[in-house]
Amino acid sequence: MAGGWAKDGAEQEQMESTLEDAVRRARSQLPRGESLETCEECGEPIPEARRKAIPGVRLCVECQSELDKKRSSFSGYNRRGSKDSQLR
Repeated sequence: MAGGWAKDGAEQEQMESTLEDAVRRARSQLPRGESLETCEECGEPIPEARRKAIPGVRLCVECQSELDKKRSSFSGYNRRGSKDSQLR
């Protein structure tokens, strides 16, 4: 049930849009190409098991964990179509 000037189904559309954005973002962060033998960040060797498990891997587990922590600070809130986005 949409209220005000929002059309019916607007909430569902916004939730679907948020989900599509998250999937697109996750897919864009997948490694591509050939795996590296050493971490691009710290230069430590990347174990063969990791290279086989994740084709295109570029970082060791420790550096990947740090990167994931930085990325997880994203709130995931979709501001498109949000009345509050006009106010912030």
